Amino acid sequence: MGIYKDVMGTLVRVLAADNIDNSTKQSWQKLIDADLRQGGTGSSISVRDKFDYDCCLHALLHRDLAPAQWDVLVAKFSTHKANKVGAIGRLISRISSPAPQLFIYKAVTAWAIPKLKGLQVSPRGGREVASRGLRNKLEFAAVGKMITSGWTVEVKVDRDQYVKRSTDMIVLPAEFYDMNTWDLEGKPESTRRRWKTGIARCLERLEEQAVVHATEIFDREEIFIEAA
Repeated sequence: MGIYKDVMGTLVRVLAADNIDNSTKQSWQKLIDADLRQGGTGSSISVRDKFDYDCCLHALLHRDLAPAQWDVLVAKFSTHKANKVGAIGRLISRISSPAPQLFIYKAVTAWAIPKLKGLQVSPRGGREVASRGLRNKLEFAAVGKMITSGWTVEVKVDRDQYVKRSTDMIVLPAEFYDMNTWDLEGKPESTRRRWKTGIARCLERLEEQAVVHATEIFDREEIFIEAA
């Protein structure tokens, strides 16, 4: 039965299924409920059934994907901290590069956990991370909607839209992304950029293979809603 819309959205959703605990069920259910109210994917099935589908697909991908393919998807898309860190560690050992081990470690980690756009601040004792860039973008879009409506509709930007709890994601310090700290031997910048590009291309090829294989699995299971 088709209940999902597209490959990448399904991958992100399914890989998040291993991180649904008591602290996140409420927000997760809000997302599903919103989808159901809008007549979205799987609007004819219950929230519980849809979550069960997510879990089944999660297990199916884990079983059928090659270990390296599974690891690159978990490293890139999972929100489960321990699983994400473990996958990144296994990917590092699979990378063939002339770069030193520290450089490979940081390049792979930065690829899997890219720097968030906008200035990152950590209010409330570091328990949350707020993206000012995302806040500005959301506020600009909200004003545009109000102008389009002739100022007859008020559009508010909720704090939850641009603030992420640190329990839901891994946030690396800004200095982690400084490539000058990746190489202790003082190699020329051109060399370091060549290393970084080579590692990223290796990971991107592996990700592409994983997505292609996952798509084949999804198609076999006939999980997508047919276009009208």
